[in-house]
Parts: sequence; structure tokens; C-alpha cells
Amino acid sequence: MDIENTKAQMRKGILEYCILSIISKGEIYASDILEHLKMAKLIVVEGTLYPLLTRLKNEGLLEYNWKESTMGPPRKYYQLTPEGSKFLEALNSTWEDLQFSVQQATKNNNYNV
Repeated sequence: MDIENTKAQMRKGILEYCILSIISKGEIYASDILEHLKMAKLIVVEGTLYPLLTRLKNEGLLEYNWKESTMGPPRKYYQLTPEGSKFLEALNSTWEDLQFSVQQATKNNNYNV
């Protein structure tokens, strides 16, 4: 079994949650999202991020607006929609439940099975 593939699949599974959580803090530019993900050691390339942002926008979870930039063309800033905020709340609850379940399942218990 390929450990790198398994690790990549685990990261991919939580990427949408992490991106929505980052955006929930306020309007943010895509390269800043990438920077947050890199700092969290969830290395993502633009080719992964942009299609995901587009899908989240098409699902009504994100919206964006254009802002003028002093360093070039206007920039697209993302923010959560009200539906996106509700969706993130549900993901937060699911994440808490999942963390608890994984901790319980991987805890060193002395069960006589």
C-alpha cells in the first residue's frame, strides 16, 4: 500500500472544510488562502484550489467581488454566503464528532475482544 497516496487522500478529504474555515474569517484573496494552507502544511497548488473555489461558488457557498489592486489588475476576493456559513457550521459539528470517534477508535484501550 502506498502511504503517500493514503496521506494525500486524507488531506483531500478535509481540504474543502479547511478552505471554508479560512474564508469564514473574512474576505480573502486566493493566494492568501494558499498561504494559510501552506502554513498549515496542507500544501495545495493553484490547479487544485481554483477549481474547488469555483465549485463552492457554483454550489452557492461562496461569492466573490473584485477589488482594485495597487499592484496590478483587480483581484477577486472570496467570502462565505449565508448558506456557506450554515454549511460550515454543519462541517464543524461533523469534524468534532469525527475527531472524537477517531480518538476513541485509536485510543490504547484494553478491550477483550
